[in-house]
Amino acid sequence: MPGGIFSYALMAALTTALLVAAITDIKRREIDNALNLGIALTAPVWWLATGLGWWDMGVQLMLAFVTFMVTCALFVVRQMGGGDVKLLTALALWFAPSAFLQLVVLMALMGGAGSVAMAAWNLDRRPGEAGRSALALGAAVLWVGGALAVLSALATGRPLLSAAALQSIRAVLPGGWIVALAALLMLAGFALGFVHLVRRQKSRMRVPYGVAIALAGIWVLAQQALASAAASSTVS
Repeated sequence: MPGGIFSYALMAALTTALLVAAITDIKRREIDNALNLGIALTAPVWWLATGLGWWDMGVQLMLAFVTFMVTCALFVVRQMGGGDVKLLTALALWFAPSAFLQLVVLMALMGGAGSVAMAAWNLDRRPGEAGRSALALGAAVLWVGGALAVLSALATGRPLLSAAALQSIRAVLPGGWIVALAALLMLAGFALGFVHLVRRQKSRMRVPYGVAIALAGIWVLAQQALASAAASSTVS
């Protein structure tokens, strides 16, 4: 758990670097190599400031190596940019495995929602395909809305649906087979809409995925800072 003025200064520096990465990715669709290198080279200072032992340092290096290999595979299939690969690998040096997993989940939620929203905006609505376009836009709304709902639940620490809400839903639902049939129809409509959304794009878009990585990193950093401050106040 980070603690001390120097540790907080390092967290503030990383937060600033991530904000710069997000801004440059939005403006130029790239993240500077010097910025990624600076984040990676500062990680050992963070290890020393937080009291990591040799074993924990090795774990961080292994986590970064695995992250690099996986993201390189995503880069090869054009699902992630080179700057995104470097930024995520550099961040793997900073976060413990559990915190890094949280970062990856948040990144996937934010990046996925952003990608689908941009795809909906870029949808090529052709004559005679009004129904398919409506399904595509509906699938996009469901995807983005679901991602935002999960992010809200994570931010507030509240469940997506309370026990009372679940009980109310169960009370008004019809028989089980009708619910199952309705669910299958909804899934089929969502799948058809999503496929149409992917196939009918006006142009190939470069999604600024670095923004999602940066925001996820800042989110996890903020949680660590708050937890550290709460622990310090309890001890004092």
